[in-house]
Amino acid sequence: MARYTEAVCKLCRRERQKLFLKGQKCFSGKCPVEKKNYPPGDHGLSRRQKISEYGVQLREKQKIKRSYGMLETQFRNAFAKASRQKGITGENLIRLLERRLDNVVHRLGFAPSRKAARQLVLHRHIMVNDRLVNIPSFLLKPGDSIRVKDKSKKLDVIHDSLKRVKDNQYPWLNVDKAKLSGEFLQEPERADVPLTANEQLVVELYSK
Repeated sequence: MARYTEAVCKLCRRERQKLFLKGQKCFSGKCPVEKKNYPPGDHGLSRRQKISEYGVQLREKQKIKRSYGMLETQFRNAFAKASRQKGITGENLIRLLERRLDNVVHRLGFAPSRKAARQLVLHRHIMVNDRLVNIPSFLLKPGDSIRVKDKSKKLDVIHDSLKRVKDNQYPWLNVDKAKLSGEFLQEPERADVPLTANEQLVVELYSK
């Protein structure tokens, strides 16, 4: 299975904003974006060229793709699926990405980042509707229940992560910290999703 294995902090620096890929480190003074708010590489500090319209669209696509921890083929397939649905394609895309199991595990607070959530899912620690699911891209539907497997409820990574999140901070999710369980209530409204990217530019990019 293909996956990104390089330093993820470089991805945030390339986009010149926090993509929250490293969990608690992103909220501390150790975040490289705060220390080096310029692209990585030998010419990152001196790179000041004017960006084209295509470049602006590409950067927005990369922000979203990297925020959700996806590779290009996965992201393009998700966009194709969103474009076939009724409604606004860009908003459909965000809703689709928010339905991914690894994202929901992270949003519920069971993991400090989507990468950590992906690992929990792959290592068979997560149940959906009382069935073990180890596919990070699994799409949840309204009414689906998510919980930590009984044998995994003592994992430190889960409890440490839960200490840092607020109760039910996302209106489309419900979490029970005591039972290490949650529910996917509904597909989120775009305005409720804390993602600082313009998905409409992604639609324009893929429409060329």
